[in-house]
Amino acid sequence: MNPKNKMAQDRTDWAEDRTLLAAERTFAGWIRTGLTCVVVAIALQAVFGPAEPTWLPKAVASLFLLASLGVFVAGWFEARANNRSLAARACRAQPMRRITALCLMLSVATILLGVVLWLL
Repeated sequence: MNPKNKMAQDRTDWAEDRTLLAAERTFAGWIRTGLTCVVVAIALQAVFGPAEPTWLPKAVASLFLLASLGVFVAGWFEARANNRSLAARACRAQPMRRITALCLMLSVATILLGVVLWLL
């Protein structure tokens, strides 16, 4: 391979690494958005919990918890698709196993929070 072709291939590999790292930052954005929905649900319950009827603030908070579950699942699907289509060259990408574990833990915690919210 001549030097110009080698340099072009290196630039292409680095561009793919940058794209992979950008996809990981996007995944972090999905997680932040999902956690923000969880915080809004907790805040709604804290502020409007004593309101009558009691089921109304719980129902609205539950909608935000459902939205957070949707965001966690959508983020996982996007991360999985990006992980399949891009290959790391020089950078060290997060393993899909770790991303899956994080999404699973956050989803289970969100469901348990919903249970606690309705038991209050």
